[in-house]
Amino acid sequence: MNRCAIGGLLSLIALASALFAVEKPAASFGPNKADEPLAKEYSAARAGAFLDHVGAKWTTDRKCATCHTNVPMLWAKPALKAPTDAEKSVRTFLENRVRHWDRGEKGDKPRWDTEVLVTAITLAMHDAQTTGKLHETTRAALDRMWTLQKPDGAWDWLKCNWPPQEHDDAFGAVFVAVGLANAPGDYAKSDKARAGLAKLRGYFAKNPPPNAHHRAWLLWASARLEGLMTADERKKTIQELRDLQKADGGWSLPSLGAWQGYDGRDNDTTAASDGYGTGLIVLVLREAGIAKDDPAIVRGVKWLKTNQRVSGRWWTRSLNTDKAHYIANAGSAYALMALSRCAD
Repeated sequence: MNRCAIGGLLSLIALASALFAVEKPAASFGPNKADEPLAKEYSAARAGAFLDHVGAKWTTDRKCATCHTNVPMLWAKPALKAPTDAEKSVRTFLENRVRHWDRGEKGDKPRWDTEVLVTAITLAMHDAQTTGKLHETTRAALDRMWTLQKPDGAWDWLKCNWPPQEHDDAFGAVFVAVGLANAPGDYAKSDKARAGLAKLRGYFAKNPPPNAHHRAWLLWASARLEGLMTADERKKTIQELRDLQKADGGWSLPSLGAWQGYDGRDNDTTAASDGYGTGLIVLVLREAGIAKDDPAIVRGVKWLKTNQRVSGRWWTRSLNTDKAHYIANAGSAYALMALSRCAD
């Protein structure tokens, strides 16, 4: 049994306690499907309801945090300025994980280093967009993160051969960078963070992001955190992302890298625009200082507003398997974040 399969089994065992119960959503939005009809008009509320559903359901069913569903849900939901029970319950789940990591009971210990990183960064992103203050539980998780940093400045990220996220240490490094860049209370300048951040900068200097997807994430982080990219690297990455925009105004996830998916499929870099690619790149370009009336942003926003599905989600095909397209959940979160960022 491989590491990811073992992790899945432990996920079911680890948190059976009622301490971590998450309210089950009442409605079903159906599976992610390419042929789901388009919505007649864009609805931020419907997008939020979809994210509530998939985020709460994943947390209830799987008892873990994942970069493709409940994590981006918690990053995106504050944009709606209307906290829901689902958002609060996923937040509580993560806080309880942190509080009980060292309690000593069965299932308490973090299942792998990635759990610590994902939990810490997600709480920090949520703090930044809600209270604007670093919660004590968030700080504890962030501080713990540094104890797991490798000598090269990165971390032992979960590698299940599921691109683009659970794939390589490079993504773990850019993921952490985004969280540190956004963490409130000048956490990145704290005594706990200073030495580790210097090592992380050294990692990027010696290990540039291997694809446009990861470079986009690092560009996102560099907008608020110095020393991650040079001015020339930022300029080149912005132009690279502009050049990848498709004729219809969107972007596609497959065009952002040269991966081979879990099921061995070839990566179709000519694939049609999707929610993940478009949502992420519009969001990142806005974070990088590109004006909302820039033609590339205007076209990207138009694509997002005209390609939402009736469920509230945006379609993205998995790079890995057609059995489930969980990456559409992340893409829907980034789309909501992007549209919110363009409404400023």
